[in-house]
Amino acid sequence: MQKTSRLKRELQLLSTEPLPGISCWPNDGQIDDLRAQIVGGVNTPYEGGLFSLEIKITDRYPFEPPKMRFLTPIYHPNIDTAGRICLDALKLPPKGAWTPSFNISTVLSSIQVLMAEPNPDDPLMADISSEYKYNKKVFLEKAKKWTEKHAVQNKAFNDVEETVIEDNSNKAAPLY
Repeated sequence: MQKTSRLKRELQLLSTEPLPGISCWPNDGQIDDLRAQIVGGVNTPYEGGLFSLEIKITDRYPFEPPKMRFLTPIYHPNIDTAGRICLDALKLPPKGAWTPSFNISTVLSSIQVLMAEPNPDDPLMADISSEYKYNKKVFLEKAKKWTEKHAVQNKAFNDVEETVIEDNSNKAAPLY
């Protein structure tokens, strides 16, 4: 019961005071199965991307962290190919930093920061971490290509939409 009422408050707060670039909602109306989206940060290789995450709330929440993973593939030293995230806020002490005072909002914000500032000293993907440390230019190119391939939404739709806008540019705009 405590879990449900807390989650309802957290989701209400996320909808009334949304975090910039982050959205979160129940999946199929299930309060313990959430989905979130994070917009890739400006001046990062993830810029222009929309990254989806799955959030599973455990029965022991808020005393245990939620289980989160990326559904959108992302090239990142702290996120593996299964979407698992290496982040202290998602682990219990002594190895992690989770406390019951954290919430979905704080963890999503932490993931957004991690996307902008990878932690190559605590990687899930050693090869990507090494690339990030020693050949950042290659890392940035690969991360940007992955973003374009996996996280840029409706590329074909946007191309069609631009064509329609160009075709209609000589017509009078409707008055609203």
